[in-house]
Amino acid sequence: MRLLIVDDDALIRDSLKLIIDLEDDMEVVGTCSDGEEALQFCLVNDRPDLVLMDIRMPVMDGVRCATELKKRWPDLKIIMLTTFKDDAYIKQAMKDGAAGYLLKSQPADSIIATLRTAYKGSVVMSGEVAEKLSAMLGSESDTSARPAEWNAHLTHREKEILALIAQGHSNREIAGRLFLSEGTIRNNVTRMLEKLELRTRTQLAVYYMKH
Repeated sequence: MRLLIVDDDALIRDSLKLIIDLEDDMEVVGTCSDGEEALQFCLVNDRPDLVLMDIRMPVMDGVRCATELKKRWPDLKIIMLTTFKDDAYIKQAMKDGAAGYLLKSQPADSIIATLRTAYKGSVVMSGEVAEKLSAMLGSESDTSARPAEWNAHLTHREKEILALIAQGHSNREIAGRLFLSEGTIRNNVTRMLEKLELRTRTQLAVYYMKH
């Protein structure tokens, strides 16, 4: 797994690189101090498999950078790493298709485990962030939000898969649980995205929690 670390704090960057490079299956291919630098890095170098990115940075913040990266490489996995628990940041990160949202206060072994999980295709976030996101969705009264009746457009099998996606399972794990092929799961995920007019797996998880 090839990773890019983006954080304006040199100590954080160096610490994360040291921790990650100790893992046999991970390699830090670069470190950047802001979003603009990260975007340029991905444009001129081989694209990393995963970007671990801070949110508040000078020049270009992590949310804006994530948006630009996903426009160019929709399948690029991005995990937002921050000390901030601000509602707006959490919602925007999920909206832009981030693969996860972690707090810098998490232990090193938890961060490593999260990186591996995200690399496999699961949506990941710390317990604190998951609780906050769930609370936000429960109290949200946006009139443009799709009504719960939209669930009626999903088949029983699609609803089963949607629930497992929201629990953080990868396509391979879902296939094993439902005794289906991984290709069948991928096809179901694609159909759900089309039916619900969503773009990413993360948005599917958020949709499930909301409804």
